[in-house]
Amino acid sequence: MFILVQAQQYTRYKSLMDQAFRLRKRVFHDQLGWAVTIDGDCERDEYDALRPAYLMWCNDRADRLYGTLRLMPTTGPTLLYDVFGDTFAGASLNAPGIYEGTRMCLNEEALSNDFTSLETGRAFGMLLLALCECGLCHGIQTLVSNYEPRLARVYRRAGLAVEEIGRADGYGRSPVCCGIFEVSESVRADMQQALGIMAPLYAGYHLRKNTTEVLPSRMSA
Repeated sequence: MFILVQAQQYTRYKSLMDQAFRLRKRVFHDQLGWAVTIDGDCERDEYDALRPAYLMWCNDRADRLYGTLRLMPTTGPTLLYDVFGDTFAGASLNAPGIYEGTRMCLNEEALSNDFTSLETGRAFGMLLLALCECGLCHGIQTLVSNYEPRLARVYRRAGLAVEEIGRADGYGRSPVCCGIFEVSESVRADMQQALGIMAPLYAGYHLRKNTTEVLPSRMSA
């Protein structure tokens, strides 16, 4: 299942949070060679201290993590502006309704054990579809993210039209791109068709017709 863990739920989902930080260390430090902050076997930074929301892909007991990403409002501090500014060439990307998605990663070992026929590219696509559905439920209109060029093909296969607005070297072994994509029902429909998934993935999506919970425009410490 795909759930959104907000600040008031950190304690409830402590196991998932701990697994997410360990997974981030393995992916972004060990595999990609990014210059990230390491604390033992975990990767966390100052933006995690701002109490952001985390989209989590987990089992039904919420004790085994398959994938995660971090959501932050662009009206507050973001990696995009503070660290990856060279990747978007001064474009104006900070406004209500625009959120930054960062630290997107998959636990490939857990996925291969529990979903033996699921390809990594499709798993990324499922996480992206759940992200779109999550955005629709929480007042997000546009998502912006930094990513390595190889992921552009994954986005296309998932039916997601990501507009690359810039890229830069000097952050890791590969260039880092900056891209934006619209959060809308039409985008969701395109992704569903591309992935062959008709039922909602995000746990809260079925409630959307009755209520939309808007995420805070600025996280507090």
